[in-house]
Amino acid sequence: MLKTLIAEDELLAREGLVDWVQAHPELELLGAVGDGPAALQAIRSQQPELVLMDIQMPGLTGLQVLRTLSQERPGAALPAVIFTTAYDEHALTAFELHAVDYLLKPFSRERFDEAIAHVLQTQTVRPSEDESGGGRELAALEAAHTASPEAPLQRLLVRDMGRIVPLQVERIEHLRSDTKYTAIVTQGRTYLVRLPISHFGQRLDPQRFLKVNRSCIVNLDFVEALVPDESSQLVVHLRDGNRFTASREVSKQLRADSL
Repeated sequence: MLKTLIAEDELLAREGLVDWVQAHPELELLGAVGDGPAALQAIRSQQPELVLMDIQMPGLTGLQVLRTLSQERPGAALPAVIFTTAYDEHALTAFELHAVDYLLKPFSRERFDEAIAHVLQTQTVRPSEDESGGGRELAALEAAHTASPEAPLQRLLVRDMGRIVPLQVERIEHLRSDTKYTAIVTQGRTYLVRLPISHFGQRLDPQRFLKVNRSCIVNLDFVEALVPDESSQLVVHLRDGNRFTASREVSKQLRADSL
């Protein structure tokens, strides 16, 4: 059984998580706390294997708790952490701190069960330390499905919560970077990989993919329109509703290439 701690400051949410954890025979509930300092102390003393932790808590945020533990135990194994939050802007930071999953409130019982299944799989099938930095962080692996290292990528293998998922490059809608991670968006899913966006820009088919600015690459097959903004820069409208502003240089080139 996986020793589990809950850190959640909202009473109703905490009680709900308690019920869901107790319904899982694979999990052993150690306790539930309601603020950051209590969470830090409980993790230190009880040594849970899994922590379900809210990000916005009194005293210390969930991110601060995990960052403190990382600093206290450099190189040591930390508990698997599933962050829960009402805000999605912390996702990249959460994965940078090796969170196993990230539940956006309000999340369903089905989504909770899926996250737990990922944790259990990660605990059972764990890659080597050298390959994945402890088995919890996402990593990208290039699949050798191209004729030569210089040929455009056709497929990517991404590690996601203990699984290896193959992605067809032609179905990638866009890539965007944030610090040292790249978010790969395809078919309604986002995969975070610990590689700079320049790594992909050098290997993607230039006939299909366009680097619209230094932090974003779009697949032209998923572009709905290019619309000029007030500064005459082109805004790339994707079919999924995402919009990205092209740099002045790229905007100029796109205008020159248009018929």
